[in-house]
Amino acid sequence: IRVSLELRDMFRTQLRAILRASARGGVRVMFPMIVSLAELRDALALLEECKEELRRQEAREIAGAAQTPAAVFMADELAAEVDFFSIGTNDLTQYVLAVDRGNRRIAAMYDTLHPAVVRAMRLTVDAAHRHGCEVGICGEFAGCAAHAELLVGLGFDELSVAPPSVPAVKERIRGLETPQAELTARRAVEAATASEVHELIGVG
Repeated sequence: IRVSLELRDMFRTQLRAILRASARGGVRVMFPMIVSLAELRDALALLEECKEELRRQEAREIAGAAQTPAAVFMADELAAEVDFFSIGTNDLTQYVLAVDRGNRRIAAMYDTLHPAVVRAMRLTVDAAHRHGCEVGICGEFAGCAAHAELLVGLGFDELSVAPPSVPAVKERIRGLETPQAELTARRAVEAATASEVHELIGVG
């Protein structure tokens, strides 16, 4: 988003294209890598300008992508401005744990089941729900059926999954009992180590 806000002519072109596409069906607009309320409001103001210019109001669902620790800690304020949240686990894990996935020397430390990441997800979901926002999750993590119980228990409303993974994830969710999933999530949030979370959900 910071690059988009610096290159505003390009950003307006992208926003106008999204708004034109929305005439053919529901479109959600998601602003990625938000770290402040000022950034989000700036982006929203540009979107409104483009709506007025094109006289298009179809793109009504606006999202903030919670991919940074800053967005997690500002989730209450951000959620008051948007219709839904999307947590990008790949980036969130990298930034919460300060692990560059491209650095082979530390890549093994990258673990979305680290309690700090799990707690970041819980904080974001709870904040969003307090403001009536739905919360989705995207990234490779959501596409693993073994993680479904944890994600349902944490309160996610939507899982963004690659097509080949859909059947297995759907089957796993259908077999879940909500109270058990919530208990699993609560224990994961309270865990002290990543290995405890792995053992809890049966992932090696």
